[in-house]
Amino acid sequence: MGLNEDVGRRLRTLRQERDLSLSELSRRSRVGKGTLSELESGTRNPTLETLYALTTALGLPLSAVLSDPLPTGGATPAGVSGSAVTAVLLERFEDEAAVTDVFRVSIRAGAVQESQAHVPGTRESLMVLTGTAVVGPPHDTRTAGPGASAHWRADTPHVYGAPDGDVEGILFVRSPVAEGP
Repeated sequence: MGLNEDVGRRLRTLRQERDLSLSELSRRSRVGKGTLSELESGTRNPTLETLYALTTALGLPLSAVLSDPLPTGGATPAGVSGSAVTAVLLERFEDEAAVTDVFRVSIRAGAVQESQAHVPGTRESLMVLTGTAVVGPPHDTRTAGPGASAHWRADTPHVYGAPDGDVEGILFVRSPVAEGP
């Protein structure tokens, strides 16, 4: 099963578990009903921004709709791209309080990606491997270079930028555990 089909299947299952219609999830996420239908059927490529809008509306972390991290057999997991960021899920860790998603991220040089607020209580940390990243709330960004990290609340709008060249890093996204479906 390909990324589109896998994401679509998971998205439909999560929506149905919450007893939401396509129209209601569309309204809550501000993603068009036609787009949502195409995503669920596996006929549309998901973008990072769209998947975050949908998972936030469902009260879940992004990893809830992505393929299992690090498939066996040495295959490289598929990445999901946005306007500036490509993210590959490496690990998902869940305890009684939160889900922590670990992503390998690339931020394209000169591009800025605006990310909407995630589930309340979500926090992000970026460890920069190469390049210089500008991240965090638009009014209070942080700059981090190789070997440094930046931390911010992700339950408010935030940005990712790479003003001086491509950035490679490891992104940790910690989201509180959702209360039932």
